[in-house]
Amino acid sequence: MKKRRSPRILLLLSFLISGGCSEDVSERYESWKVYLGDTSSSQYSGLDQINRDNVANLEVAWTFRTGDHRDNNRSQIQCNPIIIDGVLFGTTPGLKVLALDAASGKLKWVFDPFEQTEAKPSGVNRGVAYWSDGKNKRVFHCASHYLYAIEADSGNLAEDFGTRGKVDLRTGLDRDLGELFVSSRTPGVIYKDMLILGSVVSEGPGESAPGHIRAFDVRTGKIRWIFHTIPHPGEYGYETWPENAWKVAGGANSWSGMTIDEERGMVFVPTGSPSFDFWGGDRHGQNLFGNCILALNADTGERVWHFQTVHHDLWDRDLPAPPNLVTVVRDGESIDAVAQITKSGHVYLFDRDMGKPLFPIQERFVMKSDLRGEETWPTQPEPTKPPPFARQSMGDEEITNISPEARDYVKKRLEGVRRGPQFVPPSKEGTLIFPGFDGGGEWGGAAYDPETGLLYVNSNEMPWILTMVDMEAQKDEVLSQAGRLYSIQCGVCHGAESQQLGELGRSPSLAEIRAKVSQQSLNRQAVREIIEQGRGFMPSFRHLEEQQKETIISFLFDEEEQLQQGTQQEPQVAFTHTGYNRLLDQDGYPAVKPPWGTLNAIDLNKGQIKWQIPLGELPELTSRGIPPTGTENYGGPIVTAGGLIFIGATKDEKFRAFDKSTGRILWETSLPAGGYATPATYEINGKQFVVIAAGGGKMGTKSGDTYIAFKLPD
Repeated sequence: MKKRRSPRILLLLSFLISGGCSEDVSERYESWKVYLGDTSSSQYSGLDQINRDNVANLEVAWTFRTGDHRDNNRSQIQCNPIIIDGVLFGTTPGLKVLALDAASGKLKWVFDPFEQTEAKPSGVNRGVAYWSDGKNKRVFHCASHYLYAIEADSGNLAEDFGTRGKVDLRTGLDRDLGELFVSSRTPGVIYKDMLILGSVVSEGPGESAPGHIRAFDVRTGKIRWIFHTIPHPGEYGYETWPENAWKVAGGANSWSGMTIDEERGMVFVPTGSPSFDFWGGDRHGQNLFGNCILALNADTGERVWHFQTVHHDLWDRDLPAPPNLVTVVRDGESIDAVAQITKSGHVYLFDRDMGKPLFPIQERFVMKSDLRGEETWPTQPEPTKPPPFARQSMGDEEITNISPEARDYVKKRLEGVRRGPQFVPPSKEGTLIFPGFDGGGEWGGAAYDPETGLLYVNSNEMPWILTMVDMEAQKDEVLSQAGRLYSIQCGVCHGAESQQLGELGRSPSLAEIRAKVSQQSLNRQAVREIIEQGRGFMPSFRHLEEQQKETIISFLFDEEEQLQQGTQQEPQVAFTHTGYNRLLDQDGYPAVKPPWGTLNAIDLNKGQIKWQIPLGELPELTSRGIPPTGTENYGGPIVTAGGLIFIGATKDEKFRAFDKSTGRILWETSLPAGGYATPATYEINGKQFVVIAAGGGKMGTKSGDTYIAFKLPD
């Protein structure tokens, strides 16, 4: 009789064979060759030198400071570095690429994409991609609107790639984009001799670039294939948009990374919402391929299957991380599957070949919008298993309980705000978005353990309020054309005049900008440079007409004469919104009952949550006798054969190791700045290292510029 393998062995063998892992297993785990660990996005390592028994003995092996963080505490390092042949490749707050000796942290070279230009770095970067044919070795990096090919040994540009080492990402998208914003913050994936790459584009009101997926030749930079996420005439999904949407619509982009199944020759692509995020009156229909898990033929870019997780998205429910290639055991048999986490706190699970759901998904009816011109899709999908790893609504019973004063304050703030289950439409009165714009799973990704079949994911539970502004109604109000132009182009991030310093979650408020103007720390030329070049998360607005730029500057400087003149080039936009606003109590803590951040272990075989714990702690609340609340968190976990989960991510600027079986904390240390990045682990000369980027700069914490690696004592 043939001996039957145990489910654990089946899981591990299937993961190693079908997950695209063709190299020697020991060699694979000595390195961290791909963003998030491997082509299957497992965030897993088979190294076990650091384990449950000795992790408490970890010490700093080396640190490296990049030296280019910004003093205004708005720069970050979100990079998950890769480690190949003893060299660590990572990025800096200023979007430079660096190569370090991974054993000592000593600098080998640095590449600065802005060294010979007048442009300034804007946005963030989460990592690089690496390709080699044995003779040539290249690192691929995106900054501003360029894709760069860098020689891995020297840090010099590969002159035969594109135009002297770079390709303009605004070209090759099948329409003239002019100066519209197109970039990429997350590295693409290498398949054979191609780099398959997504993009980040504008998601606000007004014109936006399309988010088509492209495969670039790694040697020449030429486009080998393109998949239209906004279908062209004759293509599948074309009828889910208005007739000419393909000529003007934007978004439906893949900004969070991709996953490759090399054996099947398939690339799995998560996409985001169409633009504008919160009003779709100009894009009636289901809007394929926005908010989709796309399975494409990696050789040709042809669609194999897809599943749309949000129809006609009005809530910015982008798929936030690459899907994990996993193996699910049913009745003793292994099924190759793909698992996708979401911002709403769900896990979608499909078989890889045909996209068949492994647990039932129901379409449920949702509320209609009452915004002028909007046509909400009548139903939205919801997985029945596993259960969501984040709360799905915030009723009165979920209002904060950290003090009676906080509860009363929040109850008053919620008066008139629309709330309920998922998919309450955006409104002019204000709609509660929960578990939040950055809620549920985020770009740090989930870690999959092939030994146990568990998926580990950290989660945010932060309420935000989305308030829509009818621009047609504003024309009848006492608001200058300049004010309306500011509202459309800038207000979605910087807020309205009524919003005060610190109210906004992502960008400096208008009050803060005008304070800098009055203090003369910002002059007209500096503001113009920021508008044209971008800064931090703000993209370039070079595509605006010259008169529009001048009008916005005059509005910021409150220049009455210029404001009265207005502009005849005001864009025709139906709705905008008042910004990304966290709902906080009077002391700045989240308005919902804790936990505010969690770490979760999900059994994919059974469709159950095995354990859930608060992630992060606020010492000032603990000292008041409040149990650990968890904190907002950015950056993901990794899991190892040593029985450990490593994760930074938390607002308390700690780096921690947990027992992967129980969630018990085994080790923690303070970082020089918040570790808002996914760590990596690797082995050199028989020593296992764990490294994380401590770039800070989120949630009001200080910015940093440090990579820090840990190992066991010699």
